[in-house]
Amino acid sequence: MWIQTAEGILIPFLGTSLGAACVFFLREEIGEKTRKGLLGFASGIMVAASFFSLLLPGLEQAASAERWFFLPVAAGFLTGMMFILVLDLLIPHMHMDTSEEGPKTGLKSTTKLVLAVTLHNIPEGMAVGIVFAGWMYGNDTISIMGALALSVGIALQNFPEGAIVSMPLRAEGMSRPKTFLCGVLSGVVEPIGALLTIAASGLFLPILPFLLSFAAGAMIYVVIEEMIPEMAGSVHSNIGTVCFALGFTLMMALDTLCS
Repeated sequence: MWIQTAEGILIPFLGTSLGAACVFFLREEIGEKTRKGLLGFASGIMVAASFFSLLLPGLEQAASAERWFFLPVAAGFLTGMMFILVLDLLIPHMHMDTSEEGPKTGLKSTTKLVLAVTLHNIPEGMAVGIVFAGWMYGNDTISIMGALALSVGIALQNFPEGAIVSMPLRAEGMSRPKTFLCGVLSGVVEPIGALLTIAASGLFLPILPFLLSFAAGAMIYVVIEEMIPEMAGSVHSNIGTVCFALGFTLMMALDTLCS
């Protein structure tokens, strides 16, 4: 059980690391259409994962409470969004389009960019940890295949995210090894967050529906606040929308086949 859990929480980290490794093989800049397509694909996966892997199991688990069973799920979803909103305001970082910065500090733009993707990885690590904790404690609504499907889905969306963050750092003149290392370090928060969530889950297992929806709300906030605006961009293009549909469909299929 612990071996499967360890593998599951490391899969998303592997996705980020492979994306960061693109600096060794690709040119120094990513084209606008490619960037929009990658962001759209990642956004579609995150939205589908939030719904099929987190919100639906949360609602199914809470249904035994009969009337008003949706309240813990609704409260968790809103709290998750507010949690990342507060972090977004407090942690100095640069938004993914690199045109808008967070709180003013003396940090370099490259450091702020790494902090940005690290911030985005927090809810993903929590989501993986919560789902695997539910499986480990025998929750009937969560299977090992479903938990692994979530890990694989997040790894798929982490790959383009790792490339999108690492390539601009390389374009700013940072060496390839250092750029790769920054990308890898930005993903370390995911397995750490997952482990901490699993360690604390025994105390909070009775409120699992709240925790599942909390992770969903946090992930949706990242999609709406950062990824979709950058996917839309200043010049109209349908590539982001098409790739969003592909990502959503792929994650939906993964979750359905593995549940």
